[in-house]
Amino acid sequence: MKDKHLLTYGLLAVLLIAFCLVGPAQADEKPVKVYILSGQSNMVGIGQVQAGGSRWGNEFSDPVLSVYPGEYDAAKNYDNLEPTQTVKLESFGGVKPTPYPGGGTQIVRGTVTMKDTGTYEFRPGYGDSEHCIMLVDGKEVHRKEPGQKNAKRTLIELEADKAVEFKITYLTNGANGLGWYSRTDFPGTLSTVVKQQGKYQELLDKEGTWAERDDVWYKGVVTATADKWLSVGCGAGKGNVGPELGFGWALGDYHDEPVLIIKASQGNRSLAWDFLPPGSERFEADAKTREGEVKPHYFAGYKDRHLMWVKGTEPEEPTHNWYAGKQYDDCFNAAKDVLASFDKNFPMWEGRGYEIAGFVWWQGHKDSGNPVHRANYQKNLVQLIKTLRSEFSAPNAPFVVGTVGFGGFDGMSDEFKEIAEAQLAVDSERNPFEKNVKTVETRGFWKSADESPRSQDFHYHQNGEVYLNVGQAFGKGMIELLEKE
Repeated sequence: MKDKHLLTYGLLAVLLIAFCLVGPAQADEKPVKVYILSGQSNMVGIGQVQAGGSRWGNEFSDPVLSVYPGEYDAAKNYDNLEPTQTVKLESFGGVKPTPYPGGGTQIVRGTVTMKDTGTYEFRPGYGDSEHCIMLVDGKEVHRKEPGQKNAKRTLIELEADKAVEFKITYLTNGANGLGWYSRTDFPGTLSTVVKQQGKYQELLDKEGTWAERDDVWYKGVVTATADKWLSVGCGAGKGNVGPELGFGWALGDYHDEPVLIIKASQGNRSLAWDFLPPGSERFEADAKTREGEVKPHYFAGYKDRHLMWVKGTEPEEPTHNWYAGKQYDDCFNAAKDVLASFDKNFPMWEGRGYEIAGFVWWQGHKDSGNPVHRANYQKNLVQLIKTLRSEFSAPNAPFVVGTVGFGGFDGMSDEFKEIAEAQLAVDSERNPFEKNVKTVETRGFWKSADESPRSQDFHYHQNGEVYLNVGQAFGKGMIELLEKE
């Protein structure tokens, strides 16, 4: 009997140890939280990270390439060594730089003169050329060693028309003279706001480069098609950001589970036509004909191939393949395809599963130009909310809507105000029939062209801080809804 008890206790001990080793890890593996973001171009993301890069060339004077024997050795002082070969680089940068001879350690020296006083970032080439150490005016501005994932870059302030020495030591054999630079002190770029003004330091890693979250994955479909751990560069291009950055940071901090952001968006699209959701019915309204007469018109329902036509007439067969709701179908079918192959697309979460945690919608510019579309915006938005929840089998999922914010509270046109009011009207606190919906006001984030890198009001002047702030507000709004569940 004693031996039997000992055996039982022994088995219990083994099971307890096994549970301690693997039990909690399995218990914590809850489904991945999936958020679907959609809208038109500002959801795509036009906020500038920095004010564009320029291919370098004429800024560099008298570049001379020296080749030293053997692989690079950090202990050597190459300035005191005799090169085995020197080449005057007649063309440095541009699109066809003078070829390098290769072999040994290659170092380029010369002077660089910038036309404008400002703060600059230097990015030597790509591929093998990026693996180098670059000094400007004696200051290390770029370092990327072979095997290093991200380059470490340090900004430098340079005076207009003042020549300073530069030196590039290449760490691989296949380098060339290609390179880019950018000014980072333009107002409103994310780089200026974070690296110059010291805001939002959570966006930087310990080396001062853009941080990358390892718990939030970004997947873009249709446009803004980055597919990576969340960081800057998930907007319209690698140098752009949208609301996904601030939103993903907020929800990544909030959830214990990993987060997947799927962004399905396209620019210059209306809710009354391109994004018209399934279930939307054709309706009648007065509108002007091409001749300027006001007559009753039919307006498109889902799958109709004409935006509108005069009541009692038969519209001509369209020459295009577009239809009401085609952008809805393109965007959200693409999102469904991503989720249908979840394990394949996200092998790091294989077998874990997912749940639709919420939706975000930011749009409205395109609908503002048509009085009938403006008048029906709230109805179409309600249909969108209901349809997305139904099609993604998430009937109670939180839904955040962002208002249009062009011009801010004081400078907004009456047409945009009408859209904003329709967006505010679906908020659950104003309309108790719309459950679990939060409308986030974005007009307070508006900044003028003087505070921004571009004069482009319909893209919020491409102000990177605006897009970050809007995303953070969307995240805060989503968390408020989650807390109410």
